[in-house]
Order: sequence, then C-alpha cells, then structure tokens
Amino acid sequence: MADNRLVPYSVHLKRDVYDKLKLAAGERKASSLVRDAITLLIEGDDEFNGGYNKGIRDAISMIDEDLLATRISYDGESIAIHLCNRLQTMVVNQNTKDKKNGTKAKK
Repeated sequence: MADNRLVPYSVHLKRDVYDKLKLAAGERKASSLVRDAITLLIEGDDEFNGGYNKGIRDAISMIDEDLLATRISYDGESIAIHLCNRLQTMVVNQNTKDKKNGTKAKK
C-alpha cells in the first residue's frame, strides 16, 4: 500500500485570501480544501484529469479504511488490497514536466 501519511507544510496567505478560504471551506476543514487544490494543481494538466484522479484516490482511501473489505480475503489477498491495486492502475499519469507555472514578466 502507498504511504498515506500527511506531511505538514505551512502556507502564508494574505488576510483577504485567508478570509475567503475560511468562507469557502464552510463546514469542511480548510486544510483539506487547500490540500485538494494543491494536489490538483501539481498533478493535473487539466481540471478533469485532476478531479478524476482525486476521485480515484478518495475511493482507494475509503476502501483502505473499510473494516469489512480489509477482513475479507481470497487466495491470501484482502479484497481491500486487491481493489486498491486495481483502482491505482486507473490513475491518469499526466505530463507536468513541460507545464509552466506562473506567468512570465512582461517586457
């Protein structure tokens, strides 16, 4: 299984952005909203594939945490591991090497 531990990372925001983030997060934790946005930005060439990959990862997390799926096994492999491995193959590998982040200074 993949290492799903979260590593802390600090981001400093302007007050107006911080206030909008808190408002946008609503009942959700703002950290998960920021984490999802950063993940989509880093991994995605486009919004569709980034969102698709997030959905796959959410499904993997849900199955990995499901007590019943982790207890049931067939031929020595838990159903959770089997399904997570199958879902992992569905993640779209995207080309982010040539992707330019930010904007160029205007002359």
